[in-house]
Order: sequence, then C-alpha cells, then structure tokens
Amino acid sequence: MRMCSIASGSSGNCIYAGSESTHLLIDTGISGKRTEKGLAGLNLSMRDIDGIFITHEHADHIQGLGVLSRKYQIPIYCTEGTKRGILTDGRIGAVDEALFQVVEPDRKYSVKDMVVMPIRISHDAAEPVAYKISHGKQKGAVVTDLGVYDDYIVEHLRDMDILFLEANHDVNMLEVGPYPYPLKRRIMGARGHLSNETSGKLLCRILHDNLKAIVLSHLSKENNLPELAYETVRTEVTMSELPYKGGDFPLYVAKRSELSEAICI
Repeated sequence: MRMCSIASGSSGNCIYAGSESTHLLIDTGISGKRTEKGLAGLNLSMRDIDGIFITHEHADHIQGLGVLSRKYQIPIYCTEGTKRGILTDGRIGAVDEALFQVVEPDRKYSVKDMVVMPIRISHDAAEPVAYKISHGKQKGAVVTDLGVYDDYIVEHLRDMDILFLEANHDVNMLEVGPYPYPLKRRIMGARGHLSNETSGKLLCRILHDNLKAIVLSHLSKENNLPELAYETVRTEVTMSELPYKGGDFPLYVAKRSELSEAICI
C-alpha cells in the first residue's frame, strides 16, 4: 500500500491511497489541475482513480470535486449529510447525484482490493468522518478536522501502519494572531481542529512498535509552522510516560501545496 499527501492545509486537502491495482483519493480540496499534477508526480492520472472519498463538505476538502466529477465520472463516497452539503454548495457547480455512494461510519466498503471504513469525528460539518484504509494486512488512516478525540477514536487508530494526523495550530500563535475572536473560539472548540499539543497527546495513546510513519497534516498557514508542529509533537511523546521517545518513529509534516514524500509499506 502507498499513501501520499498531494496537498494538506487549511487552504486545501487531497491525499492519495492505493495499491498496485486500486487508486483512491481522500478529499479533493484543491483545483482539478493541481490534483492531476500531483497524481502525475505519482505516475498516475485521474483516469486511474477508482473512487473519491470525501470527509466533509467544507471548501478545503471539495474545491476540485465538481470539475473532476464532471470530467471523469468517478464514484464519490461520503456520508448522507456530506452528500447533502455538497449538492447544495453552488460554489463547485453541478455534481451528478448518480455518482454518490453513501457510506456510514463503522461499516467497511470494498473498492477492488482495498477496504475503507469511515469513523465518526467531531467537527462543525453536517456529518464528517475520518477514514481507515486497508490493503490485506496493511493499514492506514486519514484523521484530520476534529476538535477533540475520545476512546472511540483511540480504539480505531491503535493498530495503524501509516497515520495522517491533524496538527492544525499552535495555541499561542492562534491566540495572538489576526483571526477574529469567534473564529479563534471555533478552531479551539470541541468541533474545531486539533492543536499541535493535542495531536501529540493523541499520538501517545496509539503508538505501537510497528507504526511505520506519522504524517502531521492540515496545518494552518496563519497559526502554525511545520517546524513547530514537528517539535511539539515529538516533545509530547518524549515527555510522556511511554517507553518511546519522539525520535523513535518516522515523523513527517505534509507539505501545504505540493506533493509530499510517498510512504510505501
């Protein structure tokens, strides 16, 4: 299985997950042209994509969906609430309702030789989910856009090989930054986004000896820095009571607007 961030951040998100014969996208929050350019960097094209899984209907996760769906007629997997949000969002143009495959949390969906399971998350969208993806015994997850985590999230993420995990903001940068007060409260709230520190605390709950890669994702352009996210999460692990240190696991930060390093297991 191979996973790669094509773009990740508050301005647009798109992650590839695939095997030799199956190719999926998680979100299409960048332009169709940028999505196709990113896939070309993986020696793929949109015509290779077997399905698009959408986490929720916010613009930074569906911006390119209208163009790509009209051009390529690729199945779109999402919850019923997300489907309604997409169909009523005039910003991306018309989307053929027949392309939608409605999914439910905690149920498995097969696309050729890959299996995808949505899991519930806390975010201020209609019916948002994260996704677990597996190919045989290989397992990965894309978990961003959640304000809090709980035992349900922890249990679902305990045995991952690859984890794309939100580290959206540094609390101090957000508090002193230019955002209006209500937006700051929303981001730091239970239906907002994980801070670097909280991301590190969640990671401490799910670390195991066979975790092969952690990719910090969905960083805010205004309220975070890649180096700060990286060091904060490493420090949380090192300072915990776990037998691990921050440097014991491959830790990456997804690039905002270009292809990140592909991770293969």
